[in-house]
Amino acid sequence: MSVKNTVKVMNFHALLRVPEARRRVDLAFEYERELKYIISSIVNNRIFKQEHLSLDLDPDAKELNIYLGSDLGFCANFNSNIISYLKADEDRNDKIIIGRRIRITCENELLFIANEEFDDKFDDIFDLVLDGLLSYKYSKINLIYTHYYNISRQEMVKRTILPFDYGADILDEEDKREINKLDDFVVEGDLNFIIWSLISIYITMEIKIAKAWSYATENVQRQSFTDNSLKKIDEREEEKHKKQLKEKKAESFKTIVEMNNRKLRSRKEADD
Repeated sequence: MSVKNTVKVMNFHALLRVPEARRRVDLAFEYERELKYIISSIVNNRIFKQEHLSLDLDPDAKELNIYLGSDLGFCANFNSNIISYLKADEDRNDKIIIGRRIRITCENELLFIANEEFDDKFDDIFDLVLDGLLSYKYSKINLIYTHYYNISRQEMVKRTILPFDYGADILDEEDKREINKLDDFVVEGDLNFIIWSLISIYITMEIKIAKAWSYATENVQRQSFTDNSLKKIDEREEEKHKKQLKEKKAESFKTIVEMNNRKLRSRKEADD
């Protein structure tokens, strides 16, 4: 396969992957909403309040920063922005790095995986988050990735996903009315463990959403890069074609000149 055909295939695949990423986001949003509803229902229940359980994080603790990069080629700027942010991160903060092309040496790296390993390592991420929450190890959990807004706008963001408002702000008016109708319930088991487990699931779902947006962004950038590459290939082919035509014309002109010279010599010899 020629270079041009290879780039065309990459361009086509990148174009197809953006709608697929949006579909993943829509699916994950459904789970996110349900988790928020469940968490809010528990937190705002009298049983939870009577147990005097606190979801407050230690403001002086370190942060857990989760970086989302790319596994794909033709994403140099995409990954360089993430790497710059990673290099500036405080050494004391814990880090989870997803994306094999943002591999650098850094302090307190809890986990480094390729994007293609995410599903297999999902439980590992959940365990790391849950362990940190149960031990109140973190003041914040942040996602650092390139967010897809639309086809012409993608920006690198640092988004704090914990703490978040466990109360009414995450619910619409219908949800509030439904929660107010709920009877208090009795919990069997460790309520603290249950609620932090739910929040850990919520956080991993947020990672999935960010990962889908990041995937859309990298494919938009790949599509833009391959578009430019195809234009440059076309320009080079056009230049090559023009050069060949010029050489062909020059060769043709040279042949005509040589033929005329031979004719002139033949006439001169005949006259002599």
